[in-house]
Amino acid sequence: MSETKENIFLFVPNIIGFGRVILAIISFYYMPTHCILACTCYITSALLDAFDGHAARYFNQSTKFGAMLDQLTDRAGTAGLMMTLATFYPKYTFWFQLSMVIDITCHWLYLHTSTLQGKTSHKFIDMSENPIMHLYYTNKNVLFFMCAGNEAFYAALYVMYFFTGPTVLGLGLFKLIALISMPVAVIKAAISVLHGIVASINLSIIDVNERAAIAQKQNN
Repeated sequence: MSETKENIFLFVPNIIGFGRVILAIISFYYMPTHCILACTCYITSALLDAFDGHAARYFNQSTKFGAMLDQLTDRAGTAGLMMTLATFYPKYTFWFQLSMVIDITCHWLYLHTSTLQGKTSHKFIDMSENPIMHLYYTNKNVLFFMCAGNEAFYAALYVMYFFTGPTVLGLGLFKLIALISMPVAVIKAAISVLHGIVASINLSIIDVNERAAIAQKQNN
């Protein structure tokens, strides 16, 4: 009796993920010239991030490919926006570059190391043991606030290049949003750096233990 193999690429959450990729690419194309269209596609792609997670749990279709697709789409979406912002505000190019590098490298290193940790039984540094980081990891409202605040900062910078918006407290609305959300973006970047540092330490633990295992096998 032949077994029917599952097609991971046709799982509902992964199809949603492919849709997110297409929307992100469309938003990149229109970012330099069509603010409203670019924002519509970019925001829709970001909002679908919540739906693919729910779909994965509802249909019992959680996969490593889906998790990687989700992470890469998030990082690529932010990177595309950063590149556009660097052309809009060339004076701050270095800071956009730094933010983009931190976002991509630290998230990738943390995700990759977490995958390797799942294959071993060694003791690793767990940031969730820290009270502040425990709140970040376990409280969905805090996590949503941090992610939303970070997105609001860069989105406001993008929109204020095209529109001032209504005046609030003597400032254009989008500039005010950027100023208010900037501390959140800075804190989130700092947390990403912490992710990268801890992931590096945990990866070194994996290296040390693997080298010790090889040395012990050679001695035997």
